[in-house]
Amino acid sequence: MERLDSRVRVVWLGSALVTALVVGVAVAIAGRRLFEVGLWVGPAVFAVLAVLGVAYTLQRYRVWGFDIESDAVTLERGVVTRVNSVVPFVRVQHVDSQRGPIERLAGLSSVVVYTAGSRGADVTIPGLRPERAEAIQAELRRLATESEPGDPEDAV
Repeated sequence: MERLDSRVRVVWLGSALVTALVVGVAVAIAGRRLFEVGLWVGPAVFAVLAVLGVAYTLQRYRVWGFDIESDAVTLERGVVTRVNSVVPFVRVQHVDSQRGPIERLAGLSSVVVYTAGSRGADVTIPGLRPERAEAIQAELRRLATESEPGDPEDAV
């Protein structure tokens, strides 16, 4: 199994800390106005959520992996619920490479594989270097085209 770039931990951790901050501020405001509790509740909630966010991010990175086989792409992920997805190349409709603003700041990209036959059945491989994401996109496109029955120029 291939692992994600280690910089994805920074992106995931940043997201967890922003969420902890927003929830901590909301709890502090609500606690002060609605329940007349001290201002210590918000920072306490932030601290607990930040610690949980760090632990979750480290475990998420440890578990996440993917493999490109001859007939399918396999993804393993999930902290609480482990998910093992196998996407056969005959089901691949198209493959995108994307870089959101946070990913660009971290120097990372994601590859999204869209599949046929079911709504929302796409898989994303996050935390890749841009050159690796482009190579994976090209490889998946080639393998999907080769697996397509009939004229290869009609596929992907």
